[in-house]
Amino acid sequence: SCETDRARFVGRGGTPAHPAAMQGPSPLSNTVGSVLDPIISLRRTVTLPPHESAIIHVLLGVTENREAAQVLVEKYQSARMADRAFDLAWTHSQVTLRYLNATVAEAQLYGRLASALIYADPARRPNSSLLRNNRRGQNGLWSYGISGDAPIFLLRVSDPGKTEIVRQLIQAHSYWRMKGLTVDLVIVNEDVSVYRQSLHDQITSLISSGLEAQMLDRPGGIFVRRLEQIPHEDRVLLQSAARIVVDDENGTLAEQLRNRTELEPTIPALVPTRSMWPDSPPAAPAPVPARELSFQNGYGGFTRDGHEYVITLQPAQMTPAPWVNVIANPSFGTVVSESGSAYTWVENSHEFRLTPWSNDPVQDTTGEALYIRDEQTGQFWSPTPLPARGKTPYVIRHGFGYTVFEHTENGIASELWIYVAIDAPVKFSVLKLRNVSGRARRVSVTGYWEWVLGDLRHRSLLHVQTDVDLKTGALLARNYFNTEFHDRIAFLDVSEPTRTVTGDRKEFLGRNGSPAHPAALKRARLSGKVGAGLDPCGAVQVVFDLADGQERETSFRLGVGRNPADVQNLILRFRRGDASRVALESVWQHWNRTLGAVNVDTPDPAVNMMANGWLLYQTLSCRLWGRTGFYQSGGAYGFRDQLQDVMALVHAEPALAREHLLRAAAHQFREGDVQHWWHPPAGRGVRTHFSDDFLWLPYVTCRYVTAVVGIMTAQTTSRVTVSLTALVSFPAKCTSRHLRS
Repeated sequence: SCETDRARFVGRGGTPAHPAAMQGPSPLSNTVGSVLDPIISLRRTVTLPPHESAIIHVLLGVTENREAAQVLVEKYQSARMADRAFDLAWTHSQVTLRYLNATVAEAQLYGRLASALIYADPARRPNSSLLRNNRRGQNGLWSYGISGDAPIFLLRVSDPGKTEIVRQLIQAHSYWRMKGLTVDLVIVNEDVSVYRQSLHDQITSLISSGLEAQMLDRPGGIFVRRLEQIPHEDRVLLQSAARIVVDDENGTLAEQLRNRTELEPTIPALVPTRSMWPDSPPAAPAPVPARELSFQNGYGGFTRDGHEYVITLQPAQMTPAPWVNVIANPSFGTVVSESGSAYTWVENSHEFRLTPWSNDPVQDTTGEALYIRDEQTGQFWSPTPLPARGKTPYVIRHGFGYTVFEHTENGIASELWIYVAIDAPVKFSVLKLRNVSGRARRVSVTGYWEWVLGDLRHRSLLHVQTDVDLKTGALLARNYFNTEFHDRIAFLDVSEPTRTVTGDRKEFLGRNGSPAHPAALKRARLSGKVGAGLDPCGAVQVVFDLADGQERETSFRLGVGRNPADVQNLILRFRRGDASRVALESVWQHWNRTLGAVNVDTPDPAVNMMANGWLLYQTLSCRLWGRTGFYQSGGAYGFRDQLQDVMALVHAEPALAREHLLRAAAHQFREGDVQHWWHPPAGRGVRTHFSDDFLWLPYVTCRYVTAVVGIMTAQTTSRVTVSLTALVSFPAKCTSRHLRS
């Protein structure tokens, strides 16, 4: 049997470790055709008598057409042909090694090095103290002809008598290139004696006399540079950007590969004092209270006033797809789904993500998570349905500018509020815990965030540096390698004065661990390990006691500042008293005022429900401010798209419509064409000649003037009309100056 739909195989909210297709003995669905998320899955049932064996061949290939595929399948279904394919592969590998003049041991060595090039290994990079000194970005590599997009292998040589390691790495570069792995091999001549030119000539001779002669100073090639031509800050940059750094002073290449100096912190394991709560087990949690909802669909519905969409998930139940809330202010925001999965950005939801964006509608993976742990039994769960789901129902409430998760597990009732300050780049995760177990409890709350500080995590993880601010105790992170946002500093803070932290994702998740079962929650505390060269994350853990019936509130804050002073001001501002509550009330006031400016009353209640709040909220929070969603995280302004969006704001927020008209006019060229889209803050984008772009600036300006300026005096209206005539008749001359006049 077969399966081609990943959603069917894995199951909504499932994982490849426990896919839905493996939960029963029934055959796969045998569905074929067009699917949104395609896979290949084949199932064959084999009966094995005692002491018998079976050999199964799995074939995976690609051809130009169906007929060729059928020919190859028929050919390789023969066991004899499969054995012959393995024999030919062995022969080909021997021919390749002979061509490279390499031994089997050397090929194995190059393969082990390749793993550290693909998956960064802190043990192969310089020590943390050197990496912390880097203040240069990726553009600092360009003057040396190195793009910084491909993995970098840095070799430092200083002894003319130790060129064997140079020969091996040139050979390794050929081997990687033949296998399809693009690597920039950078060789720095550090000989400062009078013989440095001799060493340089030896290196270039080894390159030019071999297979890599044509790869000198080419992308994905070999770069030879002299130490005296590289300033100190660029030497630090090269070592920081490299995934592997070796030199000729620390032995052979094999010896340096064997030397692993990485030290793991020793953290005591959590020792439960109780295996379970004996005596009398906690009472079963009360059923979820019924809510009077409109337009219910089996998962949720709107409250009567239309201000919230409420979802109730029974144990193991998931919505058909992620149902998200885009929560934003003009320069900062987050997307949170009904499962609790989220990602956060600042200024540009594509170019500067604080945490990873994933548009996987099946698994709904996340780089942000919260955990509640019973310190006496070691049991832990999330206050959200993912990643560590509890055994009882969850209630999720998406509102204007906030999302709330309600849950009760093991006698602990939790209420998690997610929102963004309306006037600051700060995200709040406010967790309220109430002990309803009938006995005193000791619990811990742990927050976890995977750092990106760029567009994609795999591109920036080498360069994220974490630290603990000595003045506030907050966990900081920054990425100097990011050209446009190198000065931004992300921070994590918690309302509890006593906390433990870590900036090491490997420590938190554990080798082959996952957010559903992190290794850190099997230990007594977090290690406090921060610095450069780690697999970066931000994790904060607090521990406290809850008396029976007691309620306690813990506030986690994720934010960004432009400099250390700005960061400290934001941290101290939102630490004061009820600052979290004040920020939430400001969110309520803003959206009540904005969405209450226009009220629509039609005979259709469904139209009224969407038009009175939700459509305008979506336009402003998602389309204009966030420019993101679950399935697309664009971050750019579209010349046509956002002009269309702001027409919905001419009554509720006319100032925002005017502001965007000026923004769009500034991206029109004198010839009349425009940037079809551009990324703030630098304005990088594409210049096109799409004809429909020409229409929208004058059209939206007319709409804005008709709606907003129509009440002006006759004299003022006359002047505006003249300006509009020039705008409509001569779009090639339209500039922001015309609109301001």
